[in-house]
Amino acid sequence: MIMKKKRHQSKIFVGLLILFIVLLIVLGFVIIDVSKEDKDDKSNVDISDVAEGVEEVVNPIKTYSFSLVMAGDALIHSAVYADAKVGSGYDFTGMLSNIKPIISSYDLAYYNQETILGGSEIGLSTYPRFNSPYEVGDAFIDCGFNVVSLANNHTLDRGEKAIVNSRKYWNSKNVMVNGSASSLEERNNIDIREVNGISYAMLSYTTTTNGLTRKNNYHVNWYDKETVKKDVESIRDKVDFIMVAMHWGTEYNTGVSSSQKDIAKYLASLDVDLVIGTHPHVIEPAEYIDDTFVIYSLGNIISAQRTDEQLSGLLMSVTVNKVENTETGEIKVSVDNPTAQFVYTYSKKTSSGGRYGFKLYPYSMLNEKLFSNYKTMYNKLKTRMTSLDPNVKVIGLEGDTDGNIK
Repeated sequence: MIMKKKRHQSKIFVGLLILFIVLLIVLGFVIIDVSKEDKDDKSNVDISDVAEGVEEVVNPIKTYSFSLVMAGDALIHSAVYADAKVGSGYDFTGMLSNIKPIISSYDLAYYNQETILGGSEIGLSTYPRFNSPYEVGDAFIDCGFNVVSLANNHTLDRGEKAIVNSRKYWNSKNVMVNGSASSLEERNNIDIREVNGISYAMLSYTTTTNGLTRKNNYHVNWYDKETVKKDVESIRDKVDFIMVAMHWGTEYNTGVSSSQKDIAKYLASLDVDLVIGTHPHVIEPAEYIDDTFVIYSLGNIISAQRTDEQLSGLLMSVTVNKVENTETGEIKVSVDNPTAQFVYTYSKKTSSGGRYGFKLYPYSMLNEKLFSNYKTMYNKLKTRMTSLDPNVKVIGLEGDTDGNIK
């Protein structure tokens, strides 16, 4: 009996177990189906409903920047344009080929066109009253230059025809120019552009015309405080960044004159961001005046002048940074990381003392065959560049860290 009872209980237990398993299976399908429906429902939920009541944190600070490199005077003597003669025209691109990789790597690249591009049709000429072929501009544009100053002591050399030709040429190119115009309207129509979210403009003035009389106030921009103030104020609220090209100082003087200092301080008081100096034909130092970075002289970028000083030019690069607070509208622009490197105009001499084979070399590419004194000159220029502001960085020769090159 006991065994039978046990067998009977076992059957009941087995039956109940089977029933329980069946119920679990059925319940599992129900759970899976409900879960699937719930999942499907969630996939259709609007994220904004989920995030309702959660405040999104947005950073109001926006940052922008661009890179800028600056070169000095393109002083096209007859030896230079004779060396560039090709058939019925001229080709200067080979002279600049060594610096093209440097220049073209920057967002903006500035230089001073010292000799006016009046074109071959009115006759080319050299010192003391220059006129150069349009192909000079073609070569500099090909090299990567896109900001050009036209106000200097040679702007009036060949009169109104050369000025009209020059502006017609530059107006046909996608290049920012300032300093010389064909009309008052053109002079007052200051070019404003934008790069990497930063708006910018360039103004250009000269303090000398080599004694040539200005017939109006637009063929060349003459420096005077009231004119400059008016020009700066006309665009200060329209642009983030203003650079002013100044043709000033004393030729062949490696120091900074009191008049340069006075003008630089005045421009800084007008909230100009950058002052770019040319005219001395030699390199002068750089410094900050408050928040304004001032380069007193870039020297020559290319010329047929003779001394090591005159044949050595400065490439000065900076990073322009803009920080904008989108909530308050406050904008702060700074000129940072000033870095100097030097270039040298190499040429060969003929038996009669003439010059040919003009070519620019960064100092990093020089050797004693090209320029026997290049290491001594490099050390001299480096010391000068940092004399007013030791934070100006100098690069160019391998191994140059803290000391001089031996």
